[in-house]
Amino acid sequence: MHYCIKLTTFFTALLFSFSLYASTGVGSYPLFNLPELNSAKQIKLDKLRGKVVYVDFWASWCGPCRQSMPKFDAIYKKLSNKGLEIVAINLDESDADAKKFLKNFPVSYTVLRDKMGETPKQFGVKVMPTGYLLDRFGMVRFVHEGFRNGDEVDLEKQIKKLLAE
Repeated sequence: MHYCIKLTTFFTALLFSFSLYASTGVGSYPLFNLPELNSAKQIKLDKLRGKVVYVDFWASWCGPCRQSMPKFDAIYKKLSNKGLEIVAINLDESDADAKKFLKNFPVSYTVLRDKMGETPKQFGVKVMPTGYLLDRFGMVRFVHEGFRNGDEVDLEKQIKKLLAE
């Protein structure tokens, strides 16, 4: 009986871990390996451990992305030397749409491409844009859905808090 309880506890914990992994709320995240938009260079999320990372899902057709990306870029320029990394994952069907968007709204942080659209499913993205703020250990500490003017102020506070930890 004692063995059965331990086994049940183990499988319950394992199932809970997988459900967190699949839904990606605060506390967990899926790993990914995606190419940069403008090159074949692959970026692995787990290689960024030790930094505070903001993973931003966006697309050229996303109106709020036109507001958010320049503001995220300003935060990145201000805090990248303190350990912030921003990784934007583009979900457009064509590279040309993403590249045209970035000509109008350039950013200095890393832009990746997910042509298959698997990463937003793994993260549980429901609206565009959606961002996940990960601490230095790779744990999701803040999820931001959508974007309105002023949201960047709260995001910057969250980032600074994690950078100070």
